[in-house]
Amino acid sequence: MISIIIPTRDEAVHLPAALDALAANLRSCEVIVADGASGDATVDVAKVRGASVIQCATRQRATQLNAGARCARGDVLLFLHADTLLPPSGLERIEAALAHHEIVGGAFARRYDSPSFLLRVTCLLAEARCRWNGWFLGDQAIFVRREMFTTLGGFREYEIFEDLDFSRRLARAGRVVTLRPPVVSSARRFANGAWRRTCLDFAMTCRYLRGEHPDTIAARGKAAPPRQPMEVSIL
Repeated sequence: MISIIIPTRDEAVHLPAALDALAANLRSCEVIVADGASGDATVDVAKVRGASVIQCATRQRATQLNAGARCARGDVLLFLHADTLLPPSGLERIEAALAHHEIVGGAFARRYDSPSFLLRVTCLLAEARCRWNGWFLGDQAIFVRREMFTTLGGFREYEIFEDLDFSRRLARAGRVVTLRPPVVSSARRFANGAWRRTCLDFAMTCRYLRGEHPDTIAARGKAAPPRQPMEVSIL
């Protein structure tokens, strides 16, 4: 069984579509919503659609993902953002990939729900990056064998880059794959300009890859706090 962990914080608007997309998959799965003290109807939305809900006192995505994983019963873990839609064949694709025992995990190609040419190009470049070095981001629906997740110690509880950090460690541990058809992720983070946000993400990622601690990068970025939990999407 695949256990799907969705971290949430005030996601009542976007969560229904994500859960409905999961329901369109024909494979058996467990859905766990790890909620970070939402002030809207997120919890009610999750329960109405049959998801299990756990409450997390700490509003941090990595902490919520780890808490959801601890409660999961499946031997495969899929980490899904509340504003990301899994394709109808997504769970079947994961099962088929993991039938090859040398594969330890992976993620999906991604596109945004936006007509922006720049975002289409960045998604194509991101897919090339994934196939080259196995570095995935959280909005690509990262999946992993449970025993490998445990071996790696789960997500490091950073403010940002917990997804990239985990996928880099996963790629070093074994073979990873990039699956299609792509997930569809919300472009809401680019509301103030796709080019500006992409450049900012690129600069932050360069600092991370040069060795700056993710929490330091996040603290500097909070000079202008985003409406959603801080997230980076890089080429």
